[in-house]
Amino acid sequence: MEVEIGSLSLSGSPRLAGERTEHIQVLAAAQNPLPPITVHRSTMRVIDGYHRLKAARLRGESTIAARFFDGDEAAAFVLAVQLNVHHGLPLALADRKRAAERIVVSHPQWSDRRVASVTGIAPGTVGEIRKRVVQLPGPEGRRLGQDGRLRPVDGSSGRILAGELLTENPELSLRQVARAAGISPETARDVRNRLRNGEDPLPRQRRRKEAETEPGEPPGRGEFGALRLARPAPRTRPDMASAPDRAVLIKRLKADPALRFTETGRNLLRLLVLHSLRKEEWEAIVSNVPPHCSDIVADLARQFADLWSEFAERVRDDVAQIG
Repeated sequence: MEVEIGSLSLSGSPRLAGERTEHIQVLAAAQNPLPPITVHRSTMRVIDGYHRLKAARLRGESTIAARFFDGDEAAAFVLAVQLNVHHGLPLALADRKRAAERIVVSHPQWSDRRVASVTGIAPGTVGEIRKRVVQLPGPEGRRLGQDGRLRPVDGSSGRILAGELLTENPELSLRQVARAAGISPETARDVRNRLRNGEDPLPRQRRRKEAETEPGEPPGRGEFGALRLARPAPRTRPDMASAPDRAVLIKRLKADPALRFTETGRNLLRLLVLHSLRKEEWEAIVSNVPPHCSDIVADLARQFADLWSEFAERVRDDVAQIG
């Protein structure tokens, strides 16, 4: 809809240096209509489109196309940062760091990774900013992750539970382990890798901290007992004799217009075709991996297998939610 330019406020921008005159002039000189700006309805403050608004004024226009946002002011600021990080004229690094300072205060339950995804800086940088500007973590020491779930700041107990689950059933997907243990899939992946290497699921620093804070813990749990030395049972090799069946299924998918006529669909089909080799072809590849590359190839194969497993879980979850 069209909004009177005179009714809009330009205060509260995440840009510390203000406007870029040359960018405004380029926008004003363009012949095409300006894309809609985003406006916070309750305050009429411009969330996204500062330079477009200035360009419209320079053109002598009295109205501008706008979309409205109905959240509170804290949410409006987050949206302003997100929109100005991922497209348009990007925020400078100093702007993004200052925005992170404000967001960790207004959203103390958000994880470092989630704040980083909004501001476009590294999670470690967000962590340093949090230490500087915030004294206490969110309620009960829990923070809200990118997936919308609350997780403890100290994930030691979750790592221990994940290690037990993976030791008892190494075929569980990372998403299943993460959901059961209350940790992120990335943490579950780290636990799995540690167990495969014969290591503790807890990094040494956390083990020392846990031992200091919980001296009365039952024997074996602080050091993870036998689990520290136990490697997962070797996985049975997948049955590759069903390649003809896979070929039939892939052929059916390749005939589906919903996949054939979209870029993501074609990418998916290419990946599926690439992985539909016959048993003999896989055996030929295995026997020809150079010995000095075997560890790297095996590690990458496990990582890709984990990603495919997560992909399968997410596809099933999305279908279940739709149904």
